[in-house]
Amino acid sequence: MGTVTERKSANGTTRYTAQIRLRRDGKVHTEAETWDSDKKARAWIEKREKELKAPGGLERAKTPRKTLAQVIDQYISESIKAIGKTKAQCLRTTKSFDIADMECSAIESSHIVAFAQELYDGGRIDTSTVGNYISHLSSIFELARPAWGYPLNYQAMKDAQVVLKKQLGIISKSKSRDRRPTLGELDLLMQHFVDRQKRTPHSLPMHRVTAFAIVSTRRQDEIARMKWLDFDEVHHRVLVRDMKNPGQKIGNDVWCELVPEAVEIIKAMPRVEDEIFPYKANTISDAFTDACKLLEIDDLRFHDLRHDGVSRLFEMGWTIAQAASVSGHRSWDSLKRYTQMRGKGDKLTGWKWWPVVTAPLQAKTA
Repeated sequence: MGTVTERKSANGTTRYTAQIRLRRDGKVHTEAETWDSDKKARAWIEKREKELKAPGGLERAKTPRKTLAQVIDQYISESIKAIGKTKAQCLRTTKSFDIADMECSAIESSHIVAFAQELYDGGRIDTSTVGNYISHLSSIFELARPAWGYPLNYQAMKDAQVVLKKQLGIISKSKSRDRRPTLGELDLLMQHFVDRQKRTPHSLPMHRVTAFAIVSTRRQDEIARMKWLDFDEVHHRVLVRDMKNPGQKIGNDVWCELVPEAVEIIKAMPRVEDEIFPYKANTISDAFTDACKLLEIDDLRFHDLRHDGVSRLFEMGWTIAQAASVSGHRSWDSLKRYTQMRGKGDKLTGWKWWPVVTAPLQAKTA
């Protein structure tokens, strides 16, 4: 049976060190863990001794002992697929919480639940964000044992997810936005962007980018990465590089169809750089956000233009398969919510801005 030693720390708190000594084949195996209560220390001894006495238990114990933070670092460094910016940020933030300092074998579902509750902090961040953190951490729990032999309990993670979702309700999927710009709002934006470019002719042509975002259904970062060599004018399509996808982003290159209006907007851009729209994604987003604030257009984001573009395709009578060929959706399930819009008509028929955004744009001269 293991022993528990009570110790006073420098700040006056009491800690309890649980130690296990097992002799087998003339060799002694020792382990120790420190806890904040005598009860937890003794419970760990009982649990750990059962694990060590089980067939193969001592052999598994020879695996280097790792904290969750160390496993997170190894997961990031050894991942063949590049980890997206959001996932990397979530994992880095996770390392700042107490659970990251715990050894893998000690982490149970209650610790995961406590971590999520600390994140949620009474509603300081929304449930979809907490859900993202737990989802990203879950992928590490799933891989740790089969990939490296580290004793992270994937069942504990699954149990914690059930508690967090069904009992506590502090994790959820992101809610789908239904915000679309009205024709009136689009007119305000387009006029604002056209007027701005008249004042500064070589500024970012946001009226063209805005129209292209709608008819192509492309995200801002995809627009900024799009190169002339990716444009297949003959077949009316473009190669969208590193398309966002839950399972893969970097290297997920997809050919997407282009509607005629999108082709005409591209052809109107000058071929002066490798990129068709040689502007940074953040610059595009900031320009759109600033314009909405100035024009007092409430709760409209650049990404809403993609939703508007997909909705337009269905309103024009397109099928799920046809719309997916433009939007690049890998799963058709996410497009099913649009089917009720089918056949309502094209809201941009006769749009007065088509001649403006398809007129050749003069290249900047030195």
